[in-house]
Amino acid sequence: MRLVDTHQHLWDLSRFNLPWTKGAGLPLERNHLPSDYENAIRGTGIDTAVYMEVDVANDQKTDEARVACARGPAVVGGNPADPDFPEYLDRIAHPSLRGVRQVLHGGLPAGTCVSEPFVRGVRELGKRQLTFDLCMRPFELADGAKLASLCPDTRFILDHCGNGNVRFTGAERDRWKLCVETVAKQPNTICKISGIVAFAKDMPWTVDDLAPLVNHCWDSFGPDRVVFGSDWPVCTLAASLAQWVDALRQIAARRSEADQRKLFHENAVRFYRLAR
Repeated sequence: MRLVDTHQHLWDLSRFNLPWTKGAGLPLERNHLPSDYENAIRGTGIDTAVYMEVDVANDQKTDEARVACARGPAVVGGNPADPDFPEYLDRIAHPSLRGVRQVLHGGLPAGTCVSEPFVRGVRELGKRQLTFDLCMRPFELADGAKLASLCPDTRFILDHCGNGNVRFTGAERDRWKLCVETVAKQPNTICKISGIVAFAKDMPWTVDDLAPLVNHCWDSFGPDRVVFGSDWPVCTLAASLAQWVDALRQIAARRSEADQRKLFHENAVRFYRLAR
């Protein structure tokens, strides 16, 4: 079955400064180029990808956006609370631009995304038919839900199953489930089934470790509001891209073929306005 990858990272450390990779060690502290991605997806069924910003230094975000959009559909970095955010969007305007992300757990305090300046910037995205990705600490997802309610004309993507962790057990797992459900209640949100395998770094994970997280998100958002993402190369902390795809295919095999098509490509084509 065809796959559309809605969460592809690429970076060239000779061109862009990614402060967060320093000290991260292999496999993240090296270049990840389009040719590397082509090798990684061979045999997986992936034929289309949406670039996801990589948290470059602030003074390089415009350049990152221009490079990414020149390649194809892209979600780029940006700070919605910046007073000059509308002017930034003017500078990076491009037919391939699909949305903006600011990683909310990257040193920002809880509640940042529901501040008045941030809300104003995210509403600007909606006016321009651009999306916003929610990438945040799992137990602060109520803030993401509130942001979505305050910006009803903006479409939101919950990244990485709400950063659900395969190591969550008991009360932690139950709390994460409720947080996901809170976001799912907002009709202008979808969920990206991605990222969770990276949390299995240094453990002998199995499909059964991942399935409860995937299934809870799929059931909470419903078959029309989930999309697949590889989170490559971050996924390689615990699995190759092909191993993650294989695991997700096994989990999805319990669903109808129609629902599998929606997860793996149909929803992404519709949501990101991609070629069919």
